Amino acid sequence: MKRDSVVAIDLGSNTFRGVEMDCKSLEPIALYEKIVKTADGLHESGKIGDEAIERIIEAADEAKRVLNFGKPIVAVTTEAVRRASNAKDVIDRIKRETGIEFRTISGDVEASLTLLAVKKRLEKIGFKGERFVMVDIGGGSTEILFFDNGDFESRSFKVGIVTVAQKYKSLEKIEQEMPNLTLQMREFVEEKMLQKRPQLFVATAGTPTTVAAMKLGLTYKTYDASKVNGTVVEKSDLKIQLKRLLDLDHKSRQELVGVGREDLIAAGILIYEAIFSILGFDESIVVDDGLREGVAIAACSGDLKEFL
Repeated sequence: MKRDSVVAIDLGSNTFRGVEMDCKSLEPIALYEKIVKTADGLHESGKIGDEAIERIIEAADEAKRVLNFGKPIVAVTTEAVRRASNAKDVIDRIKRETGIEFRTISGDVEASLTLLAVKKRLEKIGFKGERFVMVDIGGGSTEILFFDNGDFESRSFKVGIVTVAQKYKSLEKIEQEMPNLTLQMREFVEEKMLQKRPQLFVATAGTPTTVAAMKLGLTYKTYDASKVNGTVVEKSDLKIQLKRLLDLDHKSRQELVGVGREDLIAAGILIYEAIFSILGFDESIVVDDGLREGVAIAACSGDLKEFL
């Protein structure tokens, strides 16, 4: 059944993202986003911690004041909850305290719904690529998807900006471990590249959009998705923006990329750079739209059951 508008929520490994979407225009009516660090400490304990759950609940309560929770709500969660041994308890507590029932989705479903949103945005900004590779660099995992004239194949890798940053502590150690961390990515990409090379490299999620925003002269407070969408980020931009970030004092870093994200974005840039090398591209097209928008689009069209 088609609806006039819906609310979709994506609880990621780092960020709680919500959108109220107009189902006619497939454009947002309202947006909400907050860093909640769902995966904080996950690599050590194997669990979502109580402090993270409290941050999620606080974000949900704030989102109710921004988004119309009187509309149909679809809420999904991804890698951090997929990996957590206490996932059921976490989902039950969030539902009990906020009324929001999260559904944990697989990496394949995550990639498929993200693709739905990315394709729609590419069409709107004039990119008509029939073959592209899409990379979604998340907090707990990275999805790589090859799209070819309606067919696609995706793979989810347990390499995310939160888990990598917390496990290896320093950028030097992350750089040292990157060949091992991305070995499975390389094998998957090499296999797909032998079949047919994509025309475009499309990047989404927090790290690519933040690098694009930095390149455009935007800060966390002045971030504008309409400007970021379609921005070309070159591989050479990554070293420039990483150096710029690291040269700042702690407060200035927070102003640039957001409180709680400064170390994570640095780790994410190293992952982004490694993926550039694996794919053999010199530039990527950045798209802000991601899983939350894909969930909303599918819910608007009544096709969500096909994914879930």
